[in-house]
Amino acid sequence: MKTSNLLFTLIFFLGSFIVSAQEYKVVTIVESIVPMGLGRSRIIESQGKVDVEALTTTRDGNKSNSGDVDRDEIKESGENLKETKLVNFYSLVGINFGNIASNDAVIAGKINSVVKQGWSVAFITSGVESDAGKDDKKGLFITRIFFVKK
Repeated sequence: MKTSNLLFTLIFFLGSFIVSAQEYKVVTIVESIVPMGLGRSRIIESQGKVDVEALTTTRDGNKSNSGDVDRDEIKESGENLKETKLVNFYSLVGINFGNIASNDAVIAGKINSVVKQGWSVAFITSGVESDAGKDDKKGLFITRIFFVKK
């Protein structure tokens, strides 16, 4: 009896070190910070698979191994996507809190949809792009949601 318990404990302990294969998915949310609703806000979800090694450059001293991949080939890898429309943060009179609430509902719906497909949220990161100068009237709020599936 003690031998079987020890064997079970040993198998359980060693099994915890086995790393299972994981797959990742990135969903990007771009929300426009442009007055009068002139910007474009979207949720972007890539549908394509990319050969990262074919896009990777190796540098060794003065030599570079850039392969035969050019910018057009990289762009082609991102053409297969899902695009969900969002409304802009600003309306004609300024910031529109109703638009923000609408976007929150759409984003939550997107997250729920992806989670129902077996993905889990791994982490979320965000940032703002804007020159923030005196006459700054434009910018982007970008959020990336990283999902993982085992």
